[in-house]
Amino acid sequence: MKKTYYTKGTCASQIDIDIEDGIIRSAEFHGGCDGNLQGISHLVVGMDAARAKELLSGIRCGRKSTSCPDQLAKAIEMALGQ
Repeated sequence: MKKTYYTKGTCASQIDIDIEDGIIRSAEFHGGCDGNLQGISHLVVGMDAARAKELLSGIRCGRKSTSCPDQLAKAIEMALGQ
């Protein structure tokens, strides 16, 4: 089921994520560093959502307390209903 997560503290403003049977089917960032975020999106497609959340959670961007990958982890958590 496709869900929308509105980010906090990053250049990207939202993430549209689709997870089926615990597997990420798509992840699309709106805003932010286009090339890097396309790369991250392509890397997580087909990945176990819980594993992707584990790998991306806690990554920081410079002095910020979060990052686009960290926000993706939060989007995954929201989509899984955790």
